[in-house]
Amino acid sequence: MATNGGSAIRGSRVGAGPMGEEDRGFKADRVVRNYYCVMGHVQSPAFASNVEVEELPVEIDCPNCGLPAGLDKDNPPSNSKHEPYKTHLAYVKERRTDLEAKQLLEEAIALIKAKRIAAASAALAAEKLEKAAAKKTATKK
Repeated sequence: MATNGGSAIRGSRVGAGPMGEEDRGFKADRVVRNYYCVMGHVQSPAFASNVEVEELPVEIDCPNCGLPAGLDKDNPPSNSKHEPYKTHLAYVKERRTDLEAKQLLEEAIALIKAKRIAAASAALAAEKLEKAAAKKTATKK
């Protein structure tokens, strides 16, 4: 009789055992609350039953649409202020005035120009050195 190798007990995992509360422990008692959003989504998160009702959230963010969801099915909370996605530029404009932005831009442009001029002069100097070295080798022959 040939064996194919592998596990002697097929279809089981390490740590697998009989399923039952006596082996895995008992589940904590839970309270399920339904939250409703304006879009009609219903969320039913479970909370531990030993938590006071006052401590449970009155509103949550709906995981489907991101709008607030409340406990009243007939009157779900509406999003009072919808803020669109802000770009990086919008946040920068909140922190800086137009004058500060213009100053920073001029400083950045001046820095870039200085780097380009330095790179161009270094390239010119290197080219002159190469020509001088080429002349020296040509005159030695």
